[in-house]
Amino acid sequence: MKRIVNTLSLVFFIALLSGSCGEASKNDSSLVTPKELSLKQNDVVLIDVRTPGEFEQGHLENSVNINIADESFKEEVGKLDKSQPVYVYCKVGGRSAKAANMLREMGFEEVYDLKGGIQNWERSGMKIVK
Repeated sequence: MKRIVNTLSLVFFIALLSGSCGEASKNDSSLVTPKELSLKQNDVVLIDVRTPGEFEQGHLENSVNINIADESFKEEVGKLDKSQPVYVYCKVGGRSAKAANMLREMGFEEVYDLKGGIQNWERSGMKIVK
C-alpha cells in the first residue's frame, strides 16, 4: 500500500512540474509553425517579447520589441487593437507563452505563439534581421 501511495505521489509531482514548464503549458491550438507564420508575417502584428539586447542581436522582419519583463509591457500592448490577430515569439517559447496568456486575459481575440521561438525559426531555415 505504501508503495502505491509513493508511486501516485511521484506521478502527481511529475504532472505538476510538467504543467509549469514553458511549452508544456501552452494552448496547442494557438501555436504556429515557422512556415505558417512566414506566410502571414507581413500582414500581422508581430511582437518579440525578448529583451532589447536580444532583439538587437536578431529578430523577425516586421516585428516590434515589447519586452515582457518590462513594467510597461501591459501598457504597451494595451495600445494595440484587440480585435486584430497578434503573433508573439521569444527565444524558445517560454516567455511568449506567458505573453500570449496575458494578452488573452487582457481581451485580445486572436493570439498566436511561434512554436519553439526564434531558435526554431532559424532552425527551419528562415532569415532574421540583424
